[in-house]
Amino acid sequence: MATTTIQSILDIFEGADERNWQKASNAMANKVLLDYTSMTGGEPALLTPQEITAAWANFLPGFDKTHHQLSNFQQQANTVTFDGKADHYINDSVWTVIGNYYAETEADGKVSLLRFNFKTQSGNTELPAIATANIQKSKVN
Repeated sequence: MATTTIQSILDIFEGADERNWQKASNAMANKVLLDYTSMTGGEPALLTPQEITAAWANFLPGFDKTHHQLSNFQQQANTVTFDGKADHYINDSVWTVIGNYYAETEADGKVSLLRFNFKTQSGNTELPAIATANIQKSKVN
């Protein structure tokens, strides 16, 4: 099960970087409690894989590319913790976000809870706003 679980987690982040929303969705349970509140505020949300990837599809393609690096996987039963670093690029600028994750999975290894614990960010912190503007421009054209 460990290999399946970690592969599911990798598929979510690789799918996001590849803009392969089906790959990311296939690694998630029917409902996922997604919690990025340590970075964005608000409340955790119970979402379908399609709702999650639709949100990502309305933000991540605003960057030229993204690259997630995951490491230090620690698994006990159906829980996994790991470290994450995400680089977001537009032209020659980069915005980097670092933190760690807590995930829970179902018996089949699909992710049912994903909580990000924000640690720090560096680089051009204006890039998320630029990415959002890029998405809006692409919808107009």
